[in-house]
Formats: sequence, structure tokens, C-alpha cells
Amino acid sequence: MADMPWPGAVAVSGGADSLALMHLLARWTGKQTKSLAKPLVLSVDHGLRRESAAEAKKVARWAKALGLAHEILTVKGKKPKSDIEAWARQQRYRLMGERLKKHGIAALYVAHHQDDQAETFLLRLSRGSGLDGLGAMRPLAAFPLPGFEGLSLVRPLLALPRPRLREFLLSHKQDWLEDPMNGQTRFARSRIRALLPALEEAGLTAQRIADAALHLARAREALDMATAAVLARACRRENGVLLLDAQALAAAPREIGLRALAGLLGNTGGQVYRPRFEALERLFDRLAGGALGGGATLHGCRIAPAPRRLQHFGPNTLVISREVPRSRETKA
Repeated sequence: MADMPWPGAVAVSGGADSLALMHLLARWTGKQTKSLAKPLVLSVDHGLRRESAAEAKKVARWAKALGLAHEILTVKGKKPKSDIEAWARQQRYRLMGERLKKHGIAALYVAHHQDDQAETFLLRLSRGSGLDGLGAMRPLAAFPLPGFEGLSLVRPLLALPRPRLREFLLSHKQDWLEDPMNGQTRFARSRIRALLPALEEAGLTAQRIADAALHLARAREALDMATAAVLARACRRENGVLLLDAQALAAAPREIGLRALAGLLGNTGGQVYRPRFEALERLFDRLAGGALGGGATLHGCRIAPAPRRLQHFGPNTLVISREVPRSRETKA
């Protein structure tokens, strides 16, 4: 905790994991020799269940009992009929990010733990993620939505298994809420979670999966350094335009080239997450094989051959720009 940013807010749903983190942060700030601000507790009511508003108020009472300020953030507007997990996650972080900016708080603490690390690894593996996706969640990361630069996401519980957190709450006579949606098999994470007991019996424990993710994370850090070196010689910004040397990108080891291309697309398109790995590979192969033609789009970006006046790297120069929405194209 000593290296983590403070002051901070803590996301608390009322589940055992986030309640344990709330208690731990309250105790930690109370035991510091220097006076530290107490964490602000944030709960999001997605409005997906009839009981959600009452549950958020219960969390407020638990926070108050610890002497912590609490705010309920309510999601408004129409709910989607599909991909509810992704929608809820985006709404949750959007509301909490806005509240952090309003209060001048730079860090949001979340209760991701060892079991979450394992579930995330398996979930991303099932979706065909590359090394970046399979590498472990970081204890300290950038806020997971664009538009909130300067905010951090902090995960201090990644080394702790789920049962330890529940044991901690029981020892402090703290009750918690069980979200029935966590057990619904229509959600991908719930399906992955249901597989963990069988995997444990086969020797593939949550700790071993999480350790594998950590090994990949260390590999990711080494590749980041190599990728930065490739980008230093293969791309350039000129008059506000991002230029890329397709030949230099193709000459790099494939994993490095893919990472470099994904980073350029994410930064240009304003996306926090990387593009789907299969789509990224297809685009990379077109660039490397000189088969881009008139251009391509991916991840909110347009990649096209550079006009003669911008061919800084010769005829292999490409321009990467943010894709113009069709509505704007039509008006133009």
C-alpha cells in the first residue's frame, strides 16, 4: 500500500470482496502515523434488479458505521438487451470516473483478487486474446475508459484468494450481499467461474492460473521495451499526422510488430482496450504483405497509404488517422 496513490475512493458493490477492501482501507488509513484522508466509498446502482437501490443504501449504512463518506451513483437511461456485462462495466466506470474528477481524487481502488485474476485469464483465453490480454491485471493501471487521463485504477488484493476475504469479514462480524446475477450462466464470467472447481480437481488451481498470468505480465514488460524501440524508428508525427513505416514494422519480430500496431491504433482511436487479436493479425498481414490497397479501418482508425508529400519513410509510408463517423461524412 505504501507505493499506491492516495487519497482514493473505493468501489463497493456490497459483495464480500469489495466490503473487505472497504474495511481494510478504513483500517489502513486509521493506523497511519501521518493523517490520511479516509476513502470515499462509491456504489453504483445499475437499476438491473428491483433490489439494487435498497442494497446500495445498505452499503451506505455499513460505510457510515466505519466513519466513511458514501455516495450512490445511479445509472439512468435505457438498458441494453444484450452484452449487459460490458454495458454495466462501462457505465460503472464512467460514473465513478466523473465523481473522482469532481472531488479531485486521482485513484479508484477496486477489489479484484487472485480468483478474479484466474477468471480473467481464462475468459480472455476463450476469446483468443494475445499476450497483452493474457498477462496479469496490474496492481496499478490507467483508468479503463478514455477521457479520464490522470486517474488510476488500483488493485491491492490481487495476491489474495477469495476465501481469505470472506474469512476476514466473518472475523469482523460483517455481513455481505450476494448478487444473484453472478450465478447466471448467460454471463461469460459466471460460466468461467463455474468451471474453476473442476479445474482445481485437475490441479489447475486459481493460484497456478494467476501465477501463469504474472509470468506473462513480466514477458509483456520486456516486450514493451522492445516495442518502444521499434516505434521510435518506425513512426513519426508530422503536422499532426501519424506516419508509419510499414516496412520497418513488418521487419520486426511478429509479436513486437503486432504490439506496436495495436498501440498506435489504440492511441489514435482513443481506445483503452486493444483491438481483437484476429482482426489485428489480419491487418498486420495486409500491411506486411503490401496488400493494404486503398486503405483499411480498424479500432476506430483509418490506415491508408500516405500521399507523396507525406512519404517520410518512402513509398511504404502509411497514415493512421481517427476514423470519421459516417454521419459526419454524410454531412460533409
